[in-house]
Amino acid sequence: MAGSNSIAELDRRIAIVRANLTQLMEQAAAQSGAADEALASDRIAQQTEELERLKKERDALAAKID
Repeated sequence: MAGSNSIAELDRRIAIVRANLTQLMEQAAAQSGAADEALASDRIAQQTEELERLKKERDALAAKID
């Protein structure tokens, strides 16, 4: 059962990161200026990397349970 809780926690974190990405993309579309664009791009890249890491972690955990 501990695995299920871990998967649920990873799913929750994945949902948060996805929501963050959506918000960052909306903010990036509304911003102008090179500095703002660079910051937004960096933050989007960071969140994308976090999302991929969490998805891999979740998939690995799910494979152990199955």
